[in-house]
Amino acid sequence: MFTHITVGANDVEASRKFYDAALGALGHEPGSGPDAKGRYWWRTRMGAFAVGTPIDGEPACHANGGTIGFAAKSAEMVKAFHDAGVAAGGTAIEDPPGERNGPFGTLNLAYLRDPSGNKVCALYRVG
Repeated sequence: MFTHITVGANDVEASRKFYDAALGALGHEPGSGPDAKGRYWWRTRMGAFAVGTPIDGEPACHANGGTIGFAAKSAEMVKAFHDAGVAAGGTAIEDPPGERNGPFGTLNLAYLRDPSGNKVCALYRVG
């Protein structure tokens, strides 16, 4: 459904460090860049994720109510994403990493705020 997602950052290097660690825990290579607009990119065959300063020159801010979810291959990867992200400057939010049961079945989730306040999570569908 998505081709790419880009989030803004006021400190791109802090955000690059965070995403290299958190996405690295999910098996992704470090981000490439910076490109001509100062963005770093993490690419997969399914799509791409980028972080950079806003092109309009205004300060970056996070979307209230918005979440970007990254797929994990196991519950252990969800926990590794969380721990690597916190160690790289992210903030743990909501419930601790673990299983949640709801209308979509059993999910293993971990939520973080990146250094610019963007809400991200890792998700593994159990079963």
